[in-house]
Amino acid sequence: MYFVKTASKKQHVSTVKATPFDPTATAARFSAAARDAGFRVEQYGKIDGFPLIALTKRAPGLRPRIYMSAGMHGDEPAPPLTLLTLLETGFFDDRATWFICPILNPTGLVRGTRENATGLDLNRDFLEVRANETRAHIDWLQRQPPFHLTLCIHEDWESTGYYLYELNPHQRPSLAEPILEAVRACCPIDEAPVIDGRTTAAPGIIRPIDDPLLRETWPEAIYLRAHHTTISYTLESPSAFPLEYRIAAHRAAITSATTRLIHDLGKKSAYPPPSRP
Repeated sequence: MYFVKTASKKQHVSTVKATPFDPTATAARFSAAARDAGFRVEQYGKIDGFPLIALTKRAPGLRPRIYMSAGMHGDEPAPPLTLLTLLETGFFDDRATWFICPILNPTGLVRGTRENATGLDLNRDFLEVRANETRAHIDWLQRQPPFHLTLCIHEDWESTGYYLYELNPHQRPSLAEPILEAVRACCPIDEAPVIDGRTTAAPGIIRPIDDPLLRETWPEAIYLRAHHTTISYTLESPSAFPLEYRIAAHRAAITSATTRLIHDLGKKSAYPPPSRP
């Protein structure tokens, strides 16, 4: 057995990106909007007095189960603000059953830092599980059914455009190209041949080694691929762009991914019912 190194980025943050905000007020805003939209709001933990919340909305009948997360890194404000905007504008309707963890790292968000208050990068913590935030998050995930699709929403302070990671070990119909085509209307795509130290499979698309046994550390997406889903995307907006552009890009990506998945699930041969990977 061998391991693939996954280097953590240094805490060197563009001032365009590091925009601290109040996680308690943001969680309250999420909770109010979620209840108005018919979601169940669950506080699955608390870190330094900040709530960790999960939002769940179950649709009637057989609907795809879609999970989204944001706020993993505290210097990436666009992802939670994107989900809040979608929530407040009625995006999460009865087309799917929705599972949302919007503020995974409140102590990082309040400081505007990638790591949490103890200096841990939570997105490298899903194998050893050292942080209380990660442990509480995993405990919540283990109580949920398998997901048809997971979207982990992030930003990249080194990127010159939008890009994504695809984990698709069973070769389901790929959503990567439609996602980037939708984003292209409002944000350039990072077309570098190497992004974040990895060779791209196509412009803006990274398909890393996705076998959990070959990974030295587990980000959230690898944990989800190991235990909860058979297709997952990590979405990365370029932090050097103004905040409103990054939110628009993420909205386009999420809209494209979910719309295409729901359409494809209408073709029974495209995706079998999800099960534990």
